[in-house]
Amino acid sequence: PTPLVSFAILAHNEKDDIHTSDGVVITPSHNPPSDGGFKYNPPNGGPADTHVTDWIERRANEILEKGVEKLELPSSEAAMASGFIEAYDFITPYVEALPSIVDIEAIRRAGLKIGVDPLGGAALGVYEKINEIHRLGLEILHPYVDPTFSFMTLDHDGKIRMDCSSPYAMASLIDLKKEYDLAFANDADADRHGIVTKSGLMKPNHYLSVAIKYLFKNRPLWGGDLKIGKTLVSSAMIDRIGEALGRKVYEVPVGFKWFALGLFNAELGFAGEESAGASFLRMDGSTWTTDKDGIILNLLAAEILAKTGEDPAQHYSKLEEKFGTSYYQRVDAPATPEEKARIKALKPEDIETDTLGGDPIESIFTRAPGNGQEIGGVKITTANGWVAIRPSGTEDIYKIYAESFVSWEHLQKLLDDAVKIITEALSAE
Repeated sequence: PTPLVSFAILAHNEKDDIHTSDGVVITPSHNPPSDGGFKYNPPNGGPADTHVTDWIERRANEILEKGVEKLELPSSEAAMASGFIEAYDFITPYVEALPSIVDIEAIRRAGLKIGVDPLGGAALGVYEKINEIHRLGLEILHPYVDPTFSFMTLDHDGKIRMDCSSPYAMASLIDLKKEYDLAFANDADADRHGIVTKSGLMKPNHYLSVAIKYLFKNRPLWGGDLKIGKTLVSSAMIDRIGEALGRKVYEVPVGFKWFALGLFNAELGFAGEESAGASFLRMDGSTWTTDKDGIILNLLAAEILAKTGEDPAQHYSKLEEKFGTSYYQRVDAPATPEEKARIKALKPEDIETDTLGGDPIESIFTRAPGNGQEIGGVKITTANGWVAIRPSGTEDIYKIYAESFVSWEHLQKLLDDAVKIITEALSAE
């Protein structure tokens, strides 16, 4: 799993900073099983920067274009005897260290009935080891690896997709919500989390908000200067919580790679993105992983219920009572490659209107306020909401993210205004 590779890299390099380690994960992640995925993690344990992944992509395509009929590889026996390869247990050290980041003892004492669905992915062995070492009594659904993923309910488009934030892919676990005090799942490489309470599947933004509020209130050894990391399309509920906590919010472009250094240097107490990926520091304020970790986010949900008597969905209801109700949506619209390039190159001065959703515009930016990096589009904010517009990196569409703290009707007005803004910007000479 991705978080275990990140954990192993950091553990190795802490002991040996000369012969540093890096890692590779090959996975479809939350995508259909037919999709391949090659993830590279450099010695800081986090997702690689774009210049690194671009080089890997170019080199791989060069090899493919030349045509590779057969790779001359040694047998596994010869490889193991070469002295260059050794077996490594990724699971046990990670599981043994879990009490340093989540209150495992509190979960065990609470005697919660917890359901876990690894969705046929690599987290299966991790949860089995958690039961073995920590005796949490997790009830593991589909406790086997099925390369056909035949047990999966189909996603919204009829495809098999191990997306633990999709109510379609998670339908079988959601159907069992009343049978458990809490249930959760991960995608195939366990970097994403999905939380199911008795009221249903939580939206990722909702759980991120709860996790942030809980952690910064219940980790007394965390320093007062630790920041909250969020991507620019994550809910502004996080900003409101950060202000109430007196914590600086570090807002970056989309992509967990922007959090890797902050987690590595233990400057970010928590870092998360709206696509159900996050990580956080250990109880003593030291680094755990620098890549997304869906396993600790799931276990944190159990800690929250065990120690407060209320599940994360109940906690989110209290946040809405205090900070307002969030109405959030993402919509996609078609765009030609030329239009996508123009959207990506937008500058604040290209936006000619001074209102959005009927409110005065407070800010327009094309660089993230946290790290000054280009966001590949534009974000516009008002006192009551915001929109962010970005081209897709893989499809001929652009994406509009919007959030209102007024109503669904106001959210629709934000979306309509965003389309109008983009249409005018694209038609301008």
